Amino acid sequence: MDWIYSTDDPLLQTLAGSLIIFIVVIILTRIIGLRSFAKFTAYDFAFTIAIGSIISSILTSSTSIAHGSVAVGALLVLTFIFSYLQRAVPAINKLISNKPLLLMDGSTILEENLKYARIEKGQLIAKLREANVLTYEQVEAVVLESTGDISVLHTSSSSDDEKLNKSLLEGVRKTP
Repeated sequence: MDWIYSTDDPLLQTLAGSLIIFIVVIILTRIIGLRSFAKFTAYDFAFTIAIGSIISSILTSSTSIAHGSVAVGALLVLTFIFSYLQRAVPAINKLISNKPLLLMDGSTILEENLKYARIEKGQLIAKLREANVLTYEQVEAVVLESTGDISVLHTSSSSDDEKLNKSLLEGVRKTP
C-alpha cells in the first residue's frame, strides 16, 4: 500500500510549500504584472509550462522552496524583459513571434494555408462548429493566431448588416 500512502510522505511539508509558493507566485505576478501568464506568443506558453514544472518540483520536494522560488522569479523576470524588448526592438518580435495566418477569407477555405499550418480541413470545420457557424457564408475570416488558437470571425446571419472591420485583420498573413 506504499503506492497510495507512505508514512515517509512529507505531507505537512507539501502543504506548507504549497502555501508558500502560492504566496510567492502571487507576489511575483503582482510585481511583474498581469502579462505574467498571458498566452500571446509561443514563448509565453513555454514559460507558463516551465513555471508549472518548477512548481511541481517544489511541491514534490525535488527542489527546495527557495531554489524553486528563484527559478520562478527568474522566468517571470525574463517574460517581463522579453515583453519589453518586443515593443522596443521590432526585429526581436519578428524573431520570436509567429504572425497570425488567415485560414479562411470569407467563405473561401485557403487550402495552401491549411497545408502550411498543418491543420486538417476537419479540424477547421470543428472550430467553425464551436463558433456556432451554420453556413460558410456567415464566415468573415478564420485566423490561426500566433498562440496556436484559431479565431472564427463570423456574422450571426447571412445578411449584409454585419461586416468585418478590416482593421481586425491587421498583421494577419494572407499567404504563408
